Amino acid sequence: MIVMMAGLPGTGKSTLARALAERVRGVVLDKDVIRAALFGPAHVEYSMAQDDFCMEVMLEAAGYLVARDSGVCVLLDGRTFSRRYQRERVIEFSARVGTAWAMIECICAEETALVRVAGDRMHPAANRGAELYRVVRGRWEEIECPRLVVNTDGSLADCLGVALEYISSCATNSSTRTSP
Repeated sequence: MIVMMAGLPGTGKSTLARALAERVRGVVLDKDVIRAALFGPAHVEYSMAQDDFCMEVMLEAAGYLVARDSGVCVLLDGRTFSRRYQRERVIEFSARVGTAWAMIECICAEETALVRVAGDRMHPAANRGAELYRVVRGRWEEIECPRLVVNTDGSLADCLGVALEYISSCATNSSTRTSP
């Protein structure tokens, strides 16, 4: 199964993805970590083209993983999935490789997200901050596909519980989750 972790910067996608990976047979593929590994600091650009390129690398890695272990849960992190084409690409890819997909959208109060992005100095994306939050929020395209919305202002344990239940449900109904 491939799980898209959607949400604005600072909404807790990475924290929830890592917690999920520990509880299920999961692997987190983080776009920002992959970008840093592929491009040295002099070649990192925070462009849509480089983001899309890194996403394609992530999808190929996800396809490799699910081809070798159909029970693995690949969590795609580091992308907000704010644009329809980004979500559609993952759904299309999942259908092509014959695996189920799911989406978890993380939300929280704006104040919470802004405090999180301001305080996270260890994040691999140097462009992460209040300005990026506002830009992504301004161009957000409504998510129309099935998803679980998790308010990460709640406890991690509560968020993890509902996310685990959702993933289990999607895996059980995987025959209906290979297309939008």
